Amino acid sequence: MSVVSFSKQGNIGLISIDNPPVNALSQAVRAGLRDAVAQGLADESVAALVLWCEGRTFIAGADIREFGKPMQPPDLPAVTKSMEDARKPIIAAIHGTALGGGLEVALACHFRIALPTAKVGLPEVKLGIIPGCGGTQRLPRLIGVKGALDMIVSGEHVAATKAHVLGVIDEIVEGDLKAQAIAYAQRLAAERRAPRRVSEARAKTESPGFFDEYRKSIAKKSRGFLAPFRAIDAVQAAAELPFDAGMKREREIFAELVASPQSKAQRHVFFAEREVAKIPGLPPDVKPRDVKSVGIIGAGTMGGGIAMCFANAGLPVKLLEMNRENLERGLNTIRKNYANTVSKGSLKQEEMDQRMALLAPTLSYDDFKDVDLVIEAAFEDMGIKKEIFAKLDAVCKPGAVLASNTSYLDINEIAASTKRAGDVMGMHFFSPANVMKLLENVRGAKTAPDVYATAMEVGKKIRKVPVLVGVCHGFVGNRMLAKRSRECGFMLEEGALPQQIDKVLYDFGFPMGPFAVSDLAGLDVGWRNRKSIFDKLSPREQANNILDQICDLGRYGQKTGAGFYKYDEKRNPTPDPLIEELIIKHSRERGIARRRVGDQEILERALYSMINEGARILAEGIAARPLDIDIVWIYGYGFPVYRGGPMFYADQIGLKTIYEAILKYQKQVGEEYWRPAPLLEKLAKQGKGFYSEA
Repeated sequence: MSVVSFSKQGNIGLISIDNPPVNALSQAVRAGLRDAVAQGLADESVAALVLWCEGRTFIAGADIREFGKPMQPPDLPAVTKSMEDARKPIIAAIHGTALGGGLEVALACHFRIALPTAKVGLPEVKLGIIPGCGGTQRLPRLIGVKGALDMIVSGEHVAATKAHVLGVIDEIVEGDLKAQAIAYAQRLAAERRAPRRVSEARAKTESPGFFDEYRKSIAKKSRGFLAPFRAIDAVQAAAELPFDAGMKREREIFAELVASPQSKAQRHVFFAEREVAKIPGLPPDVKPRDVKSVGIIGAGTMGGGIAMCFANAGLPVKLLEMNRENLERGLNTIRKNYANTVSKGSLKQEEMDQRMALLAPTLSYDDFKDVDLVIEAAFEDMGIKKEIFAKLDAVCKPGAVLASNTSYLDINEIAASTKRAGDVMGMHFFSPANVMKLLENVRGAKTAPDVYATAMEVGKKIRKVPVLVGVCHGFVGNRMLAKRSRECGFMLEEGALPQQIDKVLYDFGFPMGPFAVSDLAGLDVGWRNRKSIFDKLSPREQANNILDQICDLGRYGQKTGAGFYKYDEKRNPTPDPLIEELIIKHSRERGIARRRVGDQEILERALYSMINEGARILAEGIAARPLDIDIVWIYGYGFPVYRGGPMFYADQIGLKTIYEAILKYQKQVGEEYWRPAPLLEKLAKQGKGFYSEA
């Protein structure tokens, strides 16, 4: 059967697209659309045409499987031009989502109607590109430059009701969309309405300097990204050039971005985020357990944030603390967080009330006897966690999933404190848990397949990006981070300063440098972790006690007004001469001659140490695929999306380049710290990458 069909209802031609699951604009759809329009125009009994999509959505975008491949004719600009040039009115009937190329097709139609539940958008910037089929040229002509830029540069979906106010949609209709669209077309035909071509309108600008002001307005949020700024260039062309010249400019920018490393990285992340939730090797008959109620131990920063995640998803939560004071404090913090969201207009008061009503405070483990999932978010201490899990083992019903929010500790050891190791796993949320998207699910040696399948399903339900990893100290993210932290600490001893290292990594694309992050998290947290593993550190790591010295001064970061930096009342950082003096004195006492550490060396030692550890993690099976590591680092640690994650970035740089740098630092820093991972060495010598290994 054809994915596009043409039929008639009276004097109205109906073009139907049926290309499940999302009616993507594949070559067959493009060709079918072209042919159906031609058929409708050739039939003299047809007065107007309706474009309608079967299934749950209008055209939800291009077929991105075709990206990077030669475009098979007809291309979409040619198809949309034939639609806009049609001498009979074409009406787009929109339900579900009209996104990317889907909205561009709708913009080439002469009229647009939609159900109130529909959404429209041009999300191409999220793939590192711009709309390439007239989106940047037609939308500003239809709704004005400001409204068009807000949609194109953000890439966000817009509700049909708002799109109607903006002028994207002509009419909101209720009920049977197909029947309403045919009636609308019949009305147009009866009124002998001529096609209304968006390309013939003018794109109105606010002021002569508008585009420069808009660039400045997105500078911070879009730092490092190419596509948002090139989108502004394309929209500016709509305001300054005739339509055909603007279309030519749009295609030039589109082609330039499609071929860019940034777009390749962002497309990689797009697919990796969807792939990461699939568990390699999971038998098809394994089904997740049903989770309808949750218990959380600890109402502090992490526990409270985790509780919000479940309340936001409509799941009832029992929140346990050791005393009423801690419990009240935790609930008040949650209430305050919700109230802030209400005050910003992002949440309605009744929604806040509903979510707060789902939280049941308790001081007794007995209240966990019927919950389906328990997440422990207590202090990061093995003795405490084992004691908690022994209590859970005694109280919880058979089949309940018992999870720890530990960042580092051995899940197998925690599981051994119960008689149901198969039900135990790690569910590592990132702070603040109600904001951060990553959920690092940790599968123990004895964790049952349906238990880790449950954790992955729960992650999706609470709108996280869940990644399944294995057990080791620090799992994937923190294990790699430890190598970066070690090198940054060594570079302080050798001649760098915190602000230099932070600037290099900030300029690379991280939201903050490592020392600024430590100050934000609280230096006492890192200090406590350092003490807990002190005996496992090398002599040089033990002797590198700069963090200890800073914490001994009572400087724990932002919360005390000083850490690696000093902070004003608005928590703005400035480098502190006292810290510089402390670091220089430390180097002198250690007998290390300080030297100029270049920015390139900082970048290489910070990133290549992580990538090398990532190769070990892959070889050990702690992460099943390089994309698991990339997603952990993008959503948990702020690795720039436009660089695709550490393992994708490594392939872009070339593993041979990284391998040679590792050998260089081996001589400079020591073999103990810079030993090439066997997998990295093998792939480098074979001229392969992590993603080309298979």
